[in-house]
Amino acid sequence: MIVGGIIPWLIVKRLNIASTTPAPAHIWYLIIKELDRRSQGYFRFKEGTLYPALHRLERVGLIRGEWQTLPSGRQRRYYHITEKGLHSLETKRSQWLDFLAAMNLIIQPTPD
Repeated sequence: MIVGGIIPWLIVKRLNIASTTPAPAHIWYLIIKELDRRSQGYFRFKEGTLYPALHRLERVGLIRGEWQTLPSGRQRRYYHITEKGLHSLETKRSQWLDFLAAMNLIIQPTPD
């Protein structure tokens, strides 16, 4: 299954990182902050960019969202990576590493 663009895969990767720590599942604004921090400011997303990607990932079964009620009574949506998402992430990661290796061969200066 192909989910286009880099944004969805950054989200899936971030949710995968969250699943390996005791931290609670991350909601959208924490995902945005974490991607900004880990990319040293290269990826700065706004809410309007992230929501379509989250919905697309959920629609194809790579993540799942669940509503939780806060003590204040407000509802908050939390996202978790699925088994299908983990498998797709590993496949996409391998493809990206191959792509990066090929690009490095092209852009590295060659001795003449």
